[in-house]
Amino acid sequence: MTSSAGNIRPVLDHVVVNVRSQLDDAVAQFNRLGFQLTERGHHSLGSSNHLAVFREGYLELLGFMPGNEGKRPDLMAHPAGLTGLAFKAEDPARVYATMQARGVPVKEPMSFQRPVTAPDGSTAQARFTVIVMPPEVVANGRTFFCHHHTPELVWRREWQTHRNGAVGVAEFVIASNEPARTAALYEAMFGPGLTTPVSGGLSFKAAAMTVLILRPDAVAERYCGAALVSPDGSDRMVALGIAVTSLAAPRAVLDGEGIPYASLPSGGIVVPHADAGNVALAFVERG
Repeated sequence: MTSSAGNIRPVLDHVVVNVRSQLDDAVAQFNRLGFQLTERGHHSLGSSNHLAVFREGYLELLGFMPGNEGKRPDLMAHPAGLTGLAFKAEDPARVYATMQARGVPVKEPMSFQRPVTAPDGSTAQARFTVIVMPPEVVANGRTFFCHHHTPELVWRREWQTHRNGAVGVAEFVIASNEPARTAALYEAMFGPGLTTPVSGGLSFKAAAMTVLILRPDAVAERYCGAALVSPDGSDRMVALGIAVTSLAAPRAVLDGEGIPYASLPSGGIVVPHADAGNVALAFVERG
């Protein structure tokens, strides 16, 4: 998370797809897309999840069981789809102090846990601390830092093999009518000069992943119209690029399951949001 100079730099921890009350349907959908998902976990906060774990980072399907709607009102505040961008936090207290010093709106660190079945069959507690940006500064989603006290319970080798060949998250896309305004939060979090101009908006690196903040028309062009756009024109997290070593694996999975996809202008293929949890889901080759 930190450079030798002590500056906090963006490194992806995980991305979140909000599935609300549809955990079973989401699991079936992402299994058809070729992801191996972990068993269902239940947070002490009241939410439940499944993970697609990669070499670096993971994709989280986050929702709630019947009767738990009121325990995570933040999940009810956003429509189903891509709603979470989490960066690594090696030292939560230091991250919190740094954000305060930089004038970045941030909530106090919050800790929680969930039980996990360990490789030996026993039950262990996966423990986390998060530092979350308040909802008024992140429209239609959540941006936060996440510290894993027990990373060995999450990044298990047996969970990192996927039928579609996924090895990581390559792109995270935010649609915004004003990319510079949206990017200002990340510039404040990680320092000026973070972003680079790209066609239709701005981008920045989070280790191996690229965050793209693009105008809706640029998203539509890049993702062949596969992504949702907010009806009121507000910001929305809309698309993911999943890194694979070869497109042969996801093509075989999608063809076998009868899931439609289109070829991307920049290379790769994309599944429309209706077939991927309201997320335009692309597969792109990475060496």
